[in-house]
Amino acid sequence: MLGSYEYYKQIFKDVPKPFAFVDLDLLDANIRDIAQEAGGKKIRVASKSIRCPEVLRRILAADHVYQGIMCYTADEAAFLARDGFDDLLLGYPQWQAEALTDVISLIGEGKTITFMVDCIEHVEHLEQLAAKLQVTVPVCLDIDMSTDFPGLHFGVYRSPLTNWEHVRPIAEAIVKANWLRLDGIMGYEAQIAGVGDNAPGQAVKNVLIRRLKKSSIRKAAKWREEVTLRLSQMGVQLRFVNAGGTGSMDSSREEAWVTEITAGSGFYSPGLFDNYVSFRYKPAAGYAVEVVRRPQPNIVTCMGGGYTASGPTGADKRPKPYLPEGLELLALEGAGEVQTPLRVRGEVKLELGDPVFFRHAKAGELCERFLVLYAVSQGSIVSTYPTYRGMGACFL
Repeated sequence: MLGSYEYYKQIFKDVPKPFAFVDLDLLDANIRDIAQEAGGKKIRVASKSIRCPEVLRRILAADHVYQGIMCYTADEAAFLARDGFDDLLLGYPQWQAEALTDVISLIGEGKTITFMVDCIEHVEHLEQLAAKLQVTVPVCLDIDMSTDFPGLHFGVYRSPLTNWEHVRPIAEAIVKANWLRLDGIMGYEAQIAGVGDNAPGQAVKNVLIRRLKKSSIRKAAKWREEVTLRLSQMGVQLRFVNAGGTGSMDSSREEAWVTEITAGSGFYSPGLFDNYVSFRYKPAAGYAVEVVRRPQPNIVTCMGGGYTASGPTGADKRPKPYLPEGLELLALEGAGEVQTPLRVRGEVKLELGDPVFFRHAKAGELCERFLVLYAVSQGSIVSTYPTYRGMGACFL
């Protein structure tokens, strides 16, 4: 059956383990669903959640709503630009002069690449580098979208631009600069897009998070609208207003001033994406490790598999045993560097050499462990897609 343990076991029977894969049929279904979820807004694809150029191309070619990429480093932006991609937005401020100069030179050659700034120092640094090459550089203001409640900072510590008095002098500096152009603003509401609100066994916490999200959505929308309007009053014509992530598309799309929404993790739909109440996409990517031991009748041990996700340390960052169903990690061992023991429940029968399929907790970090993704469709391996690592690239 499509997507079952036997389905994948048969497909990969001759592939040495460990390996990573992407199911193109499920990926395409997610691509269609995310395009529909955008509600008519453009979607900028977050490359940090993909980390595979062939998958990026597949997404961008699927629907006209997919336009542009949000990168995570200057080196990655240069890498993608030279690989044929365009309309690249740096999602984070950069500082290393050599990397910035390389990207600025690509802008001078006709590539559309926009830098992120959130302080005067960023503006002055880019202005100096752009002046040396005499290239006009587009920049984007990253405004903070977190919400402060009594005793709680709901969001991430990202940008210092929390009010208009902080934004205005930086916007004015960009407007006065000779070699910079204010092209857009970005507001990433991480506390909405990146926080699950339907985690199993956490009913009270889930209710609290939903309430916090509801209040934060209203405040974030008001703040993003204020910055957009005030910049317009300054005579700034923005090319884009970027918002959200996969987990906040249903709220970001309702803001009339938002022109595009960033999405990334939803295409692979990793383990953490099982914990949202408002959407559910299909598990399109994963990895497999091999059963090599059976220390007890109800325990099998796999070789490797300890691919833990970044973020605050917790059980939710561990990879999830996916197929066959009925397997669970051991609390005292978890997923290990060289071995991962699993408790077997029910009627599951695993022999030495059998694969166990896992889903990574987060999306693109899986690709940092493997050189290729085996691309499967309709019961067969149809291609191998090199990851960044497989192309000799490592950006963070």
